[in-house]
Amino acid sequence: MITENTYFEGNVKSLGYETTDGKSTIGIINPGEYKFGTAQLEIMHVIEGELLVLLPETENWITVTAGDHFTVPANASFSVKAETQTAYLCQYR
Repeated sequence: MITENTYFEGNVKSLGYETTDGKSTIGIINPGEYKFGTAQLEIMHVIEGELLVLLPETENWITVTAGDHFTVPANASFSVKAETQTAYLCQYR
């Protein structure tokens, strides 16, 4: 089954699916700054574009480009900034 997700007034959209490894979403982030919360561990892969990321309990933004990923623990929040449309794959584990 495929689920559709829309956040931040349509500026972040994704399609969700599930495999034997767990749930995942693949989506697009429009330019802007967004804060997300996690219910479980998330592994976020940037497929195309670039994100500036502020991870939990850190003060410095990091740059994550196509081909790279970052991990966010469960029950945390993180922020991202996108200057161009950016494609991502998020794995929930």
